[in-house]
Amino acid sequence: MFTFDAHLDLSLNAIEYDRDLRQPLQKIRDLEKGITFPKGRERGTVCFPEMRKADIGLCVATQLAGCMKPAAPIGAWNSPAQAHAMTQGQLAWYRAMEEDGELKQLTNWAGIEAHVAAWKADPDNTPIGYLLSLEGADSLRTLDDLQRSYEQGLRALGPAHYGVGRYALGHDKSGPLSDMGKELIEAMDQLGMILDATHLCDQTLDDALDLYQGPVWASHHNCRTLVDDPRQLPDRLIQRLAERGALFGIAMDVWMVVPGWERKVTTHATMPGADLEALANHVDHYAQLLGNTDHIMIGSDLDGGFGYEQTPAGLESIADIPKLFKILANRGYTKEDLEKIASGNALRFLKGALGE
Repeated sequence: MFTFDAHLDLSLNAIEYDRDLRQPLQKIRDLEKGITFPKGRERGTVCFPEMRKADIGLCVATQLAGCMKPAAPIGAWNSPAQAHAMTQGQLAWYRAMEEDGELKQLTNWAGIEAHVAAWKADPDNTPIGYLLSLEGADSLRTLDDLQRSYEQGLRALGPAHYGVGRYALGHDKSGPLSDMGKELIEAMDQLGMILDATHLCDQTLDDALDLYQGPVWASHHNCRTLVDDPRQLPDRLIQRLAERGALFGIAMDVWMVVPGWERKVTTHATMPGADLEALANHVDHYAQLLGNTDHIMIGSDLDGGFGYEQTPAGLESIADIPKLFKILANRGYTKEDLEKIASGNALRFLKGALGE
């Protein structure tokens, strides 16, 4: 089943983890034996061959250098210039993969439509399509960088990551959208970009939705009702976003799937219920809260700073995502529901969001 993944940090893995994603997954793991930092080494789940096994022919691929010191707890940079340079290095890797025939950047609906048709006709010889997204806006030195990034193909942007961002507050903080954030939102609106609600704290997200008129999604976000953490979306915001036509990407970081998982401490042996059935509960919650499956997509976030030690049990590779669809089918989801979750909802959204 043709599948769209709304959040993959491909360039982060290629550059900061030094992974050649063209290689088989086991070879990537073997090359990391004995390496312990950062976490997830020897346990990677994503590479191009594994994506093809899952029929993931289209994804959102990120640029990521989105936190400034000292307020950010992880992945922090000392200056916007340094963060900007990292995003440009990540872009250079995407370009290299395009030249190598592994990836194809897509920026409008006509291109996406043609790509999907090509993939379905000949998936083995069609590059994996990607839309470029920026996770955290701190690397934008000024809004002139936003215009240049749009010209480079950037089509989605999440204003915050962790901590006190230059433009917006991350989910681990609390407060309103800043003046700089308002200027960013207005500039994104003028460009017709997709606003990614992921990682924004509740009040900042409310403020952004009051201001922003364009398309919105939450690329990798699960449900706070099931896992009570500010990183998750509360029902009120799920409903507000759905009223705007937003989509919600089901994330596969296990601490977002089950309550009580402590990163680097809890294991699957100590919490046996942290599995794909628990992940399916988040799909159920979205569907029951909203009354349909029209707003659900996959936003795996696999290898977003973790490996299979921190995925739902039963998922050790991105190629295992179809197992989730089997579980949903066993719960009574129809073939139409599954096709919508796999890619149909996302394609409908992108047709409206990106236009011709």
